Amino acid sequence: MLKNGEKGVVLQRDKSTYAIVPHVPMGVVTPAFLRKIAEVAEKYGAQALKLTSADRIAIVGLHEKDIDAVWADLDTQPGAAVGACVRSVKVCPGNTFCQLGQRDSLSLGAELDKRYHGYSMPSKFKIGISGCVNQCAENCIKDLGFWGKSRGWVATVGGNGGSRPRLAQVLATGLSDEDALDIAEKTVRYYVENAKKRERLGKMIERIGFDEFKKAILP
Repeated sequence: MLKNGEKGVVLQRDKSTYAIVPHVPMGVVTPAFLRKIAEVAEKYGAQALKLTSADRIAIVGLHEKDIDAVWADLDTQPGAAVGACVRSVKVCPGNTFCQLGQRDSLSLGAELDKRYHGYSMPSKFKIGISGCVNQCAENCIKDLGFWGKSRGWVATVGGNGGSRPRLAQVLATGLSDEDALDIAEKTVRYYVENAKKRERLGKMIERIGFDEFKKAILP
């Protein structure tokens, strides 16, 4: 039996079938990719296709004997759905598509996804990018988030959901895209170097103090 994460699988409740989650950067797909997903799901008798809260498409109810063939047919990389790593970067449409968008969340999200998707961390790590104050990417419960105002990005850190939810704290405002990427890099590096095993960023911040964390990240 495959373990969670092995060959990109997630064991299902029935303990005999698996789900796989192809990487869908920022949740943006082409019609051709959607057709391929549907064709592969039908070919291997998947029980369902599930649009996940992380903007991925899970193919649910696959048999172990088919996993390698499914990935070969899809010809794409697995999404980082489990494990101590950077999970998918959740991104709203931003000012590319949404009339409320103040900033280009898709461009910033694409760069963050390219740099950090699947990156090994002390615990799971989630990133959200929203183009306006509505924060449709749920920045308030993301380890690292950026949301847009007309004068730049607002950076937030330390949010998480789960049984002990924690709201993110504002780290900096008025950021350019370059500033945001710099803060992301410093946050990731500091977290890797200072967090305990399985300690989420917010818990680390509580342990060391927000002021101490802020001094380490901001110039």
